[in-house]
Amino acid sequence: MNSNFDRTISQEDVLKRRATLLQRLHIDGWLLLIILMLAAGSLFVLYSASGKHWDLLMKQASSFGLGIGAMIVIAQFEPRFMARWVPLAYVVGVALLMVVEIMGHTAMGATRWINIPGVIRFQPSEFMKIIMPATIAWYLSRHNLPPKLKHIAVSLVLIVVPFVLILKQPDLGTAMLILASGAFVLFMAGLQWRWILGAVAAVMPVAVAMWYFVLHDYQKQRVLTFLDPESDPLGTGWNIIQSKAAIGSGGVFGKGWLLGTQSHLDFLPESHTDFIIAVLGEEFGLVGACLLLLVYLLLIGRGLVITAQAQTLFGKLLAGSLTMTFFVYVFVNIGMVSGLLPVVGVPLPFISYGGTHLVTLLSGFGVLMAIHTHRKWIAQV
Repeated sequence: MNSNFDRTISQEDVLKRRATLLQRLHIDGWLLLIILMLAAGSLFVLYSASGKHWDLLMKQASSFGLGIGAMIVIAQFEPRFMARWVPLAYVVGVALLMVVEIMGHTAMGATRWINIPGVIRFQPSEFMKIIMPATIAWYLSRHNLPPKLKHIAVSLVLIVVPFVLILKQPDLGTAMLILASGAFVLFMAGLQWRWILGAVAAVMPVAVAMWYFVLHDYQKQRVLTFLDPESDPLGTGWNIIQSKAAIGSGGVFGKGWLLGTQSHLDFLPESHTDFIIAVLGEEFGLVGACLLLLVYLLLIGRGLVITAQAQTLFGKLLAGSLTMTFFVYVFVNIGMVSGLLPVVGVPLPFISYGGTHLVTLLSGFGVLMAIHTHRKWIAQV
């Protein structure tokens, strides 16, 4: 017995000596490379989109540094350790959303932030993009799959509570992403098609109810503008009209870096946040936009590979949900900027300016790295 134990220890020592620095830090090299490519592209485009605003650029670079640091730290934790703390994280997340409801900081007509004067201002709803899929994955992984009706009901309650709190801020875009992240876990857990078809059938009456009892006037106007942006070209339709004009004027190869007219002449609102891909399309054309989509595709593909190789049910459900939610993130932003979807205020992942959402995104990929790299050590030893 002792000889077998000694042999196991010696094999582990050999594996650790052979491990590269990235493996020792539990960092997935492919994910890191793709993320660094997006970070470089973000700073490159943001410099032009912000009107050569160095302070904004430095803040974005700082957010990337903080987010990558958080990603590396999170990657060190084993998925089993994460799972133990998920219920507490959910309770804290919901509590912070309630604090926002009671005494949150209001800006631009929305109450979405907790502001500690002189210390920090952050958006708790961003953290729920990780906490929500982790919570549903934790709950369902403790039961036999496919989930039974009572487990589906509990999962829906867990999803609806933060969804409603975020919707009241109001923040429809983030609320829909939270809803999608939880729904993806249910789908991957083997949700029966009769429940999926039932949910699809319920979309219309739910949409009608939301239109009359939930959506604010400005959110209704966004839907009407989506259907006919030219009905108010100088008002609510301005953003989408200018966005499509910017993308179309870029042609195949674009006008060149720093040469975009729609953004630099202030025709394009929110050019450094939600509508930044319009700047990219104008200055780098179809080629630049396709290159960005290719990088996104590589990132999503890597996430799906990690999902397929996950060894635990919790890890598989969580990795799959984080990856597919990222896909929705990209799809919704590009869809709304190009006029295919209503404008819901969803930034373009890794490219748009922003602090909290950037740190949250990178933290999510830290979770993916933890699921993948810790799986490797277990498999090898």
